[in-house]
This record gives sequence, structure tokens and C-alpha cells, in this order.
Amino acid sequence: MDNNKKTKGRQRIDTLKRCKREEDRHITFSKRRTGLYKKGSELCTLCGTQLAILIFSPSGKPFSFAHPNVEVIARRVLENNPRSNENSDGVMDAYRRNRINELNEKLTIVSQEEEDEKERGMKLGQMTKARQNELLCEQKIDELGDYNFLNMKDFLLELHGRINNRLEELTDTQVVAMYN
Repeated sequence: MDNNKKTKGRQRIDTLKRCKREEDRHITFSKRRTGLYKKGSELCTLCGTQLAILIFSPSGKPFSFAHPNVEVIARRVLENNPRSNENSDGVMDAYRRNRINELNEKLTIVSQEEEDEKERGMKLGQMTKARQNELLCEQKIDELGDYNFLNMKDFLLELHGRINNRLEELTDTQVVAMYN
């Protein structure tokens, strides 16, 4: 067992009592809130219920979870109506589905545009690098600064490698041709 363990891990809480430190209260609130939302979501999914949860954090910030939405649940509570108007919920659901489909289409278009821009940026970077190498080749070696000199060295080493690779390809092709 590891004796250098820094935390106690998940432990059973015997009695529930208020957290003493404010930071601990915020952490506990955050973790418990997500668990509560998960349970509410499961209840809505499994039982087909409508649910609204409204919570205020220790700092006073409001958080809510609702299915289908807070407005529908609040209207039902305020009107004291145990059954909601099924037609209005259907219309709202259709509107939401339509809106989600529109947003998904826009997301697809924007994602494609992003990919196109990335590809264009890569091509521009390659063109810029090639242009810089052309400009370096035109300068006198004595006039190159340290940075440009190192760039020229890298370019020449890369060029040397490419020439050697091409030479090997040509040599291999000629050897194969001689035996055929």
C-alpha cells in the first residue's frame, strides 16, 4: 500500500453536518449539485416525469435543472394545473428539435470552414518558408545574421537529404533496369 498518499479518498460520512470551511462548502455543493442533476435526469428519462430543480449556491448564485424547461414547470405550478397542455409541449418540442437541427447544421458549416482555414494556413506557412529560403539563397553568406545563417544551414541540410534520397531512387532504378 502506498504510504505517500496525499488524500484520504472517498470516505463514508457517518452523520451529516454543515461543512465548517467555506471552501469545503463550495466544493461539496459543486459535487453534490451534479449528482442531483444526474438523479433528476434519470428520473425524467426512466419515468417520463417533468421536473424542475432550483438551487442557490452558498455564495447566492442560482442554478437550475428542468425537463422539459423551467418555464413549463413554473407555469404548471403557478396555474395549479396538475396536467400540462400536451399540444403546447408538442409544439415546443418540435420547435426545440428544429432549432437544434439548425444549430447542428451551422456547427457543421463552421467546423468545415475551420478545417479549410487550417489547411490554408498550413499552405501559407509552407509558401512563406519557401519564399524565405529563396531570399536567403540570394543573399551573400557574409551578410547573413546568426538567425538567417542557422535557417540557411537547416535549409541546406534538408536539401542535401532530399538530393541524396532522389539519388538513391535513381540509382536503385538504374540497377533494376540493368538486370531486366
